Amino acid sequence: MESAIEFLKTLYQPEKLVELIRSGGYVLLGVIVFAETGLFVGFFLPGDSLLFTAGLVASQGFFSLSYLMVLLSVMAIVGDAVGFSIGFKAGVALYKREDSFWFRRKHLLQAKEFYEKHGGKAIFLARFVPFARTFAPVVAGIGQMSYSRFAAYNVFGGIFWVCSMTSAGYYLGAIAWIRLNLEKVILLIVLVSVMPIFIEYFRNRWKAKNEVGASH
Repeated sequence: MESAIEFLKTLYQPEKLVELIRSGGYVLLGVIVFAETGLFVGFFLPGDSLLFTAGLVASQGFFSLSYLMVLLSVMAIVGDAVGFSIGFKAGVALYKREDSFWFRRKHLLQAKEFYEKHGGKAIFLARFVPFARTFAPVVAGIGQMSYSRFAAYNVFGGIFWVCSMTSAGYYLGAIAWIRLNLEKVILLIVLVSVMPIFIEYFRNRWKAKNEVGASH
């Protein structure tokens, strides 16, 4: 347990994260990206900052950027596909389940309708949002989203996410200030990645408040 806690601490300490990436190499990076996108236990992993740091390490000659992009894109795509499969199989059973205090079938049908209409955008944007990138494909599977539609956005989103973040780390890593202030840069990346959560929260509150005001 202590070793697991220490490992998690390392992931959020830029200097130690750089050392971990160098020592773990392609295998470690691939496993982490897959776990964050395909397994429930991966929701706490720092995907954006990890990819950025991996790109920065690649700029120092430790990795091939092109190989890094291909490998991690594949792992991100496979991870989401696994998450979707888990949700899809669970969803089949849930559709047959009777309503109870904790479960309402209509909510499942609403989720299905939402992903049929907006699922592609949700799958793509979730790549850049902590927690969401872990659970979005599962929820899409539970909602019985068309797999062909899911796959298209999964592939595009996975490639764009990996390539954009690693490229940013690779090219910005050449700037001395970035290397010397990596902790601040990583913190900024984390703040930017969670902004959509807060924006959506306040947008929904504002909308709900206006609807209540309009009803009076």
